[in-house]
Amino acid sequence: AMGEFMGKGYPVALSAGTAALHLAMILAGVKTGDTVFCQSLTFSASANPVAYCGAKPVFIDSERETWNMDPAALRRAFALHGTPKAVVVVHLYGNPAKLDEITAICREHDVPLIEDAAEALGSTYNGQKCGTFGDFGALSFNGNKIITTSGGGMLLCRTEDEAKHALKLSTQARENTPWYQHEEIGYNYRMTNVQASLGLAQLERLEGFIAYKKALYDRYVAALDGVKGLRILPFREAECRSNHWFFSLYLKDSGLDRDTVIEKLQAQHIQTRPVWALIHEQADYPRNQAYGLDKALDYRKYIVNLPCSTNLSFEDCDRVIEAVLGL
Repeated sequence: AMGEFMGKGYPVALSAGTAALHLAMILAGVKTGDTVFCQSLTFSASANPVAYCGAKPVFIDSERETWNMDPAALRRAFALHGTPKAVVVVHLYGNPAKLDEITAICREHDVPLIEDAAEALGSTYNGQKCGTFGDFGALSFNGNKIITTSGGGMLLCRTEDEAKHALKLSTQARENTPWYQHEEIGYNYRMTNVQASLGLAQLERLEGFIAYKKALYDRYVAALDGVKGLRILPFREAECRSNHWFFSLYLKDSGLDRDTVIEKLQAQHIQTRPVWALIHEQADYPRNQAYGLDKALDYRKYIVNLPCSTNLSFEDCDRVIEAVLGL
């Protein structure tokens, strides 16, 4: 069902989006000592599978239009660091990255592109679904995603042979023998039947969820964007459709402090959160190289993410708007 929806590629149902990214790294040939280019402004699952493979991430800055990997910064990284084993691009909050430019750079250098489309199910670029542009694509059906299997994910492969190999790796790499024979290292990354049945029911509702998310987003924009120096960060419109997974309030010109805003809204029982802490500053990653992350640092300092679930009513949305205007 997901293969039919995506319209391209060979899908493999898995236990998590992180599992999909890990198997994508393995199929792309990422090994100990290799380098992989990825962005720092993202969830840690975009970079952790690089470390699972013993490779080293090189962190690339974001750009203003999409908040995703900056193609100019990516090109500079190739010039400064040489050719990596793979590039991981993320479609943050369902906003499609600059795929034309990024895929062209990867093809120019003959480097596999892995799309982290965990947050972008249903988003499109030039009518093609995000997750189907790279050599591999990863989707997530975690509980907070636009559709959910409670936990779960999916790997999209370009060839049927790659999909068969991924499926084998996800089932402990067991050989087709009457006994338990294993010729390579495998993983317990299978999606359960119960998760799959939930996913089938959720997939039927996806387009409705996308339409409702857009309506919520438009409500926030109409009430808050440009008021008192506040901005609702835009999603790409030209050539794209976003699933509007998450909505970001940008505070830089408002005079408001990010953490104070979060505390004041929490006092009114309105849950918000900052954008991610940057990966290159966390865990063991500060020892890795990062290039000119000015824009990513700016977003980290000034973004507050607003309530945007598909179970948020318009009345709830209006209460959030009233609270933000009263800060």
